[in-house]
Amino acid sequence: MTTMDVLDAKALRIFMAVARIGSIRGAAEHMGLAPSVVSRQIADTERDIGLSLFERTARGTVLTDAGELVLEHGKRVLEDNGLLAEQLDQIRGVQQTRIRIRCGEGFMADLVEHGLSSFSKAHSYVRYIVELGSTEDVVDAIANSDADIGIAYNPLTEPRIRALAIARQPLCVIVPAGHPLSERSDLKLADCLAFPCALLGKGNGVTQLVARVAADAGLALAPLLETHSIEVLRRFVAASLGVTFLPRTSVTVEIARGSMQAIDLSDPLLSEASAHLMVRAHRRLPLSVEKLGQHLAREMQSFQT
Repeated sequence: MTTMDVLDAKALRIFMAVARIGSIRGAAEHMGLAPSVVSRQIADTERDIGLSLFERTARGTVLTDAGELVLEHGKRVLEDNGLLAEQLDQIRGVQQTRIRIRCGEGFMADLVEHGLSSFSKAHSYVRYIVELGSTEDVVDAIANSDADIGIAYNPLTEPRIRALAIARQPLCVIVPAGHPLSERSDLKLADCLAFPCALLGKGNGVTQLVARVAADAGLALAPLLETHSIEVLRRFVAASLGVTFLPRTSVTVEIARGSMQAIDLSDPLLSEASAHLMVRAHRRLPLSVEKLGQHLAREMQSFQT
């Protein structure tokens, strides 16, 4: 019996659930199975392969080198199955498919108004699952095949990710109209931290940037408010409670109304930040995903230079 004979669909699904969730019990609950069934399947697979797939720790399970290889194989199998299903549907004349998108909140309006709106008119058979997430969430979802297309702000370099489009989106300080900072020139982050501020939560590309620049300058971040919602940041500024940090595209409506101002910051890392449209590296994209990716890169304002 070869290794591939061992990894049938059932064994692969159970293995990937344990790898993703990090525990036998958690994977069993997620799949609606008894923990003993999951544990026995993993043990059988390890015995047949002749290698351990997991290291058991007090905190759960951690993949071995063999487990990492099997996980990558499993992702390719799932992607190839999805590609085959779409191609067979095209032959049958069935035009029904779903595209999973993971997106930072600041890109949502642009995605819907300038991306999906026009694409859906030309491809009425496509359905969408759109979920919000931090920069880290988006990268993880793409890398782990939990989403087909990701849109995030200034993600860290990740070899499992391929960018379809990158556009410079400098990080600005967002202030109420008439704020004292609006009269300053050559603003740096350090100048802004003298005022109360609100920041997005951990894992967001904006906060990672601000924290890095602050640390390089020997400054401590002490936000008055932390949140995972850009709308809360907008309301914080609108109420004149302080300032926040966002790309200009996140507050275009407020700027047009004259209620807020977005002021460029001269710190090099902040002025060179960018928006990324991403897919998983080395993946053969289904035709619908490839078409949507090209459309978003062309039509979304976030990716116009």
